Amino acid sequence: MVDLFKPYRIGELEIRNRFIRSATTSAWSDEHGIVRDELIRYYEQLAEGGVGLIIKGHLYIDPRGKAHTGMAGIHDDSVIPKLKELTDAVHSHGGAILAQVNFGGYQASAGERMGPSDYKGKGWEARAMTHHEIWDAIERFGAASERAIQAGFDGVQLHAAHGYLISEFLSKHANTRTDDWGGDLKNRMRLLREVYLDIRGRLGSDAVISMKMNCDDFSVDGFTVDESAQVAHAMAALGIDMIEVSGGGIGGEDEYRGRARHTDPALSEPSFAGHCEKIRATTKPKPLALVNGFRTRAAMQAVVDRGVADLISMSRPFIREPDLVKRLQEGQGEVSCIRCDACRSEVAFSKEMLRCRVDYP
Repeated sequence: MVDLFKPYRIGELEIRNRFIRSATTSAWSDEHGIVRDELIRYYEQLAEGGVGLIIKGHLYIDPRGKAHTGMAGIHDDSVIPKLKELTDAVHSHGGAILAQVNFGGYQASAGERMGPSDYKGKGWEARAMTHHEIWDAIERFGAASERAIQAGFDGVQLHAAHGYLISEFLSKHANTRTDDWGGDLKNRMRLLREVYLDIRGRLGSDAVISMKMNCDDFSVDGFTVDESAQVAHAMAALGIDMIEVSGGGIGGEDEYRGRARHTDPALSEPSFAGHCEKIRATTKPKPLALVNGFRTRAAMQAVVDRGVADLISMSRPFIREPDLVKRLQEGQGEVSCIRCDACRSEVAFSKEMLRCRVDYP
């Protein structure tokens, strides 16, 4: 049985256990993308609570790619001082932290929506990016990653999931280009590859570069698990340090989400374990994290012991219990989060600091 509470190495970074707080936006930065003091204290609580690796909620690399009100930025040097306070707070309690860098693409809330192709959603339209705009985005990902290191982060995570820009380029549903940035999978993953290579060239071999990717868009004609496994294999071979497996993108429909679950009852709790196992086969021995759906320590243990993933990544449970890792280590068998999603409801989102809105018993 693997000890979930012993140190684990990701590239050149050793973390104190196998638990990851998956990137979760607090939607509580100011209008300039600068994090507030309440947010810094929240991350400090996570570190105090024993999380091995924290991934900072997504940071926009360009104001045009800001996804929502209250999103934090890493687009300009002005954000660095407060982010440095945040990373110092995490490190002072023995934690490690990565900056998740992102561009909203079709989901941008500020300025003009743009992505790989002309696209219409429910009540909105986006246009195709020019070649110049694509290369500009690549440069901005790189510059943002340099700022992350200046701000004290231990590395970065590329957000290549959930229907944001990189995820859109990967999806044949969202990306209908016919040039070198679209068409077959090799072309559709070109943006991801170029972003990674630019960042690695800037940061060198010591900084951790990870990625969060969809195992499946859960759409009729989008990014599939077979393509996800191919992308994961290619990125692992290229040198990425860790891959976090998630799911859901542009065009996704809830009726298809069940196809990602594992048929083994011991592995059926996490939402994407079945797909993750297929991806695992293409990425060994590269560290792999799995997120979404964990409720019991037994399921967490089974996922690692069976080799489906190496790291347990969670979001909502840490909103309710920032000290969840310590609680699990002391014998708590189940998270207390009931996944009601009140924490991100319209009543609360960007109107107050992220917190659980359900009273403890």
